Amino acid sequence: MRARAPASSANLGPGFDALAVALNLYVEVEVIAAHRLSVRSSGEGQDLAADASHLAAQVAIEVAGHDRLGISVHSQIPVGRGLGSSAALAVATAAAAGARDPLAVAAAVDGHPENAAASVLGGLVAATKVRGAAKAVSLPLDPGLAFVALVPDKPLPTAKARQALPVEVRHSDAAFNLGRMGLLVAGLGNRSLLSPEATEDRLHQDYRSPFCPEAPQLIRRLVSAGALAACWSGAGPTVIGICDVKDAARVRDAGEADMADMGVAGRALLLHVDTEGLVVSS
Repeated sequence: MRARAPASSANLGPGFDALAVALNLYVEVEVIAAHRLSVRSSGEGQDLAADASHLAAQVAIEVAGHDRLGISVHSQIPVGRGLGSSAALAVATAAAAGARDPLAVAAAVDGHPENAAASVLGGLVAATKVRGAAKAVSLPLDPGLAFVALVPDKPLPTAKARQALPVEVRHSDAAFNLGRMGLLVAGLGNRSLLSPEATEDRLHQDYRSPFCPEAPQLIRRLVSAGALAACWSGAGPTVIGICDVKDAARVRDAGEADMADMGVAGRALLLHVDTEGLVVSS
């Protein structure tokens, strides 16, 4: 079978491990029966080890219960940049290998369900674990929004980014994020309500800034260029601007110029929301 899943941007500022939106970069995976395990990759991540250590191989073997599989992966999603590459790959592979619940498989791989939920459902989602099981719901999203991603060349593994986070947070910081997340959900549903304050955060972004010290300034510059709000994408180092679709190309061009001005090697991408989510074909 063959399956395709979209990239995602999680957290969106205050929605730490709870919110994500699916974006129109894709990974496509095909899994077929074979005499022995083989893994072929193209596009983003094509330099990863083509053996049983590959995430697609791990997921497919777990789902199928054996390793007599031929696995082909083609990805447009930059690896280790905060755009949900591992969750999308796990979702697509689980589906291509015949999993009944690709979300459950991918959420277990990722350790948190919001990226996988966006890749399965498409659009804007809220996700969490309830009694150990992933639970996700779709949220309203204004169709007049587009996203500008500033993607540095250097990766930042999610595990490393998580190590920077404190074990405990202050009550006032948790309350701050809850209030901002309310503003964010309202603004994503109706872009006329979206303001830069909606993506403010006290739980993760500042702690991760030493890994990408340019991020705070790039976020400010995205807003100055016309983004309605901006934040880290997932664990970074990508930062993302949430834009009115009519302004998005101009913001993308400004972001590209800002990266060059600041000496940040990478690319600026204009992305749209994926509303299909996981697509499976035989």
